[in-house]
Amino acid sequence: MKILVINPNSTVSMTRKIAKCATESVAEGTVVHTVNPPSTPTSIEGYYDAAMSESGVLDELRKGEVARYDGYVIACFDDVGIDSCRELATGPVMGICEAGLHAASVLAPRFTIMTTLPRVTAHIEDLVFRYGFNRKCVNVRAVDIPVLDLERCGNARHKIRDAIKQSIKEDHAEAVILGCAGMTDLVSWLESETQVPIIDGVRAGVCMVEALVRAGLRTSKACTYAEPRVKPQ
Repeated sequence: MKILVINPNSTVSMTRKIAKCATESVAEGTVVHTVNPPSTPTSIEGYYDAAMSESGVLDELRKGEVARYDGYVIACFDDVGIDSCRELATGPVMGICEAGLHAASVLAPRFTIMTTLPRVTAHIEDLVFRYGFNRKCVNVRAVDIPVLDLERCGNARHKIRDAIKQSIKEDHAEAVILGCAGMTDLVSWLESETQVPIIDGVRAGVCMVEALVRAGLRTSKACTYAEPRVKPQ
């Protein structure tokens, strides 16, 4: 089995971090490759960044189809271009927001999402509503740290930990989803510090795609996710 993980931003160090997490999460015999488009924004922090990255994501997915990958994970919490990708893909395509929400809903009756900047919270709230988890997701909190500062800021992990503890106390959250792929390396430490399940969408997404492929399931081409119609030039 081959799974392609696409980081929509162009920051190679984050792609390496995502790759390490994804590779460690799958079963023996599953091969994971992680890529990023070369010319997209260095981080996705709003609607404009997401729009500017979508064509690059689609280009990488087209290459994946040529290389006959079995499934795909879009490793940005905005679930960039997820529906467009499903029109192009034969196998299952999972965004890390949707994957995280499904995982958290199984593990806890109430959970929060911990993201980076306040400007992205409305978009995440829209995704929560779209996916049907607005009853279980009791809050979307931002720690006010730019995405790239997750690697540069020495106290980033402590700010995230403190925000999670505040969410447990104030929101009565019983699990927390990390709302950025750049937080993927903090899962174990945050769990030990907070004593609640910490869900990383990269891990959840890769494992879900792996399970769907093993079950022999593919993206439906009956109507909505049918291949794009060819238009006259």
